[in-house]
Amino acid sequence: MLCLALAPGEYMTIGDDIVVQLDRVEGERCKVVIHAPREVPILRGTVLERTGGKRPDCVFENARWRRREIPWNRSKAQALSAMRALLAQMDGSDEGVKALRRQLDHMFPPERREAEQTHQISAGSLPDEI
Repeated sequence: MLCLALAPGEYMTIGDDIVVQLDRVEGERCKVVIHAPREVPILRGTVLERTGGKRPDCVFENARWRRREIPWNRSKAQALSAMRALLAQMDGSDEGVKALRRQLDHMFPPERREAEQTHQISAGSLPDEI
């Protein structure tokens, strides 16, 4: 079995008549465009199995690759703290700054200690680890 990694816009060919192109990736899903002769049947796996077809032996039961987690360390924690400190110093009435803070807090929910440091920063003092 051949396994290829494609970036959006890249394509592969199968024989002379079939082209498969990765259009876009959104979260856990991707859009694939297939150009093939009409006589070549193309079915989504769920449709094949629902209509009584057998799952090919080469298809993985579950996802074989797992999403990689970003290893967290002191350096990344300090960078996150520094970003929050800079946001605290920026004009809070700017909608872009508010949106950036919401996104940062969504990706990395502030811990209690960090929230207290952010409050100290906005009052004018910087934490030692920045």
